[in-house]
Amino acid sequence: MRHVHPDRWVRFHSLPGSKRYPESDDEYAIMLDRHHTVLNELGPSDPELYVVTREWNGDAEYIARMPQLRQVDPDARHWGSHVHDDDFPDYIVYEHEYVSVRPRTRQALDPLLRLVADEVIAGVTLAPLDLRWLYHPYDGGGDVFAPSASVAALKAAHSDWLSTHPSGM
Repeated sequence: MRHVHPDRWVRFHSLPGSKRYPESDDEYAIMLDRHHTVLNELGPSDPELYVVTREWNGDAEYIARMPQLRQVDPDARHWGSHVHDDDFPDYIVYEHEYVSVRPRTRQALDPLLRLVADEVIAGVTLAPLDLRWLYHPYDGGGDVFAPSASVAALKAAHSDWLSTHPSGM
């Protein structure tokens, strides 16, 4: 999406100096504060969010979710499965997507965001129930997909969190 609508995308780093992984309680606090700041500015009146999580394996049938995901997002239900990448026909990988509705609170989201930051899980997407924006946290930051005006406002408000790499990486 970022290549098709670059005006609707921005990438923020979750730690100063583009540090990728938190190593202390203080750095975890900064990382979580940055995620919540962006979420609050995107949807200050959204009490709940869709949480989409993904798991990958070589099986077309979805299997029991990893214990860490079941713990932090216990109400998620299987939404769909599809071939993730068919470039290597001898090694097909299936992506299994799960969705839940969670309160947009630190208690509900921080455990999930910590797993993302620690690279335990990947492929998480958060969105309001009307889907007017998407937030994709990753180890090292978060990608926002939103209307151009919202993206411009976020960039202006948090310019010191922006990636310095042209591709956003």
